[in-house]
Amino acid sequence: MAGRAGTRLPVALRGYDRGQVDGLLGRISRALSGGPPVSVDEVRAIRFDVVLRGYEQRAVDELVRECIRELQSTAPYDERAGRPRVHPGWLINWIQNARFAGAGLRTGYDVRDVDAFLDRVIAGLRGTAPPVTARDVRESAFRVVRLGSGYDEQEVDRFLVQLAGALERR
Repeated sequence: MAGRAGTRLPVALRGYDRGQVDGLLGRISRALSGGPPVSVDEVRAIRFDVVLRGYEQRAVDELVRECIRELQSTAPYDERAGRPRVHPGWLINWIQNARFAGAGLRTGYDVRDVDAFLDRVIAGLRGTAPPVTARDVRESAFRVVRLGSGYDEQEVDRFLVQLAGALERR
């Protein structure tokens, strides 16, 4: 099975390098699942080598266009085409109103760690503390707790991906 979400791409005598295509589709799939982000511009800039027994070019081009549309529709509000950049006041309000589900019986991120980090981001946006960069957000790490007050890890991770993107485009 090749491609994103089980999509089977046809193979042609001369087509796009299957490893390169599968690698990009894997990155896009992970980005859509809350993993490391992939920008639409980055996807548009990628060029595949043409090799013997590669994926049919037209089918790949069509699938990549579909992936770009999906990336655009799931991007944070400020990253979507035609949307204005986020005002710091709006961003502060968005962070303050973020709510995460509890981890329940699973492991989760320590509530105090996550809340303290988001307070630091807000202080940086207000200018009362050093600014927190998108890189700081991506590299943030929190203690993991069991059966305590912990936030759902996937929800927090998805929020942080969006927050990093918003901070880059402020």
